[in-house]
Amino acid sequence: MTRTVIALATTAALAALVLITWGPTPLRAADPATMPVENWAGQPEGKTGIPDGWKGQNWGSPKYDFRIVTDGGRKVIHLKSAGDSSTISKEVKFDVKTWPMLQWSWRVVTLPKGGNACKSATDDEAAQIYVTFPRFPQAVRSRIISYIWDTTAPVGTICKSEKTGLVTYVVVRSGPADLGKWFTESRNVLEDFKKVYGEAPGEDVGAISMAIDSNDTSSTAESFFGEIFFRKP
Repeated sequence: MTRTVIALATTAALAALVLITWGPTPLRAADPATMPVENWAGQPEGKTGIPDGWKGQNWGSPKYDFRIVTDGGRKVIHLKSAGDSSTISKEVKFDVKTWPMLQWSWRVVTLPKGGNACKSATDDEAAQIYVTFPRFPQAVRSRIISYIWDTTAPVGTICKSEKTGLVTYVVVRSGPADLGKWFTESRNVLEDFKKVYGEAPGEDVGAISMAIDSNDTSSTAESFFGEIFFRKP
């Protein structure tokens, strides 16, 4: 999974060099209070696979068992994994010091059996959001924070991926107690970055990735994601 995010982060960083932004027009002088990533409203109902405006990974055998559905009167994305690892990424470019708060909603239905992101042999998660801060050369210097719903690692756990030193996991939710319920999460990415790296980032955010995987545990996973955006404090 982490290899995928690094590859996608590299692509996003190169795109940022040619001024790819959040939308068809650059930010105006008066910065908005929120910086949208995705609300799924513009995605076609029932669309399967990689959503419009997102990119897939370039290795392995991802199934992209994704579908745009309506849940509770709003469009969301439904993710499934059966022994595979699937990641999608969206190119962005903004200063997290201006919009430090990441907010998203999610619902996990099935956790990968025995998953624990802190161990290489069990690095599977039902729901993940990666925030990538690309630095040249991206493959060895990018800094990535991943917010996850883990199977066994306790809430509040912060650990570096054993597969790559570029990714640090932050366990936001854990275990089966709240399966099937929608939750809205809010994280101060700037403060989390300072806690992990001991300094504020000197680089912009370059990509947001979403992932689901169950390949290491040879099991299954299922989740939903709603709106994702950044906002001012």
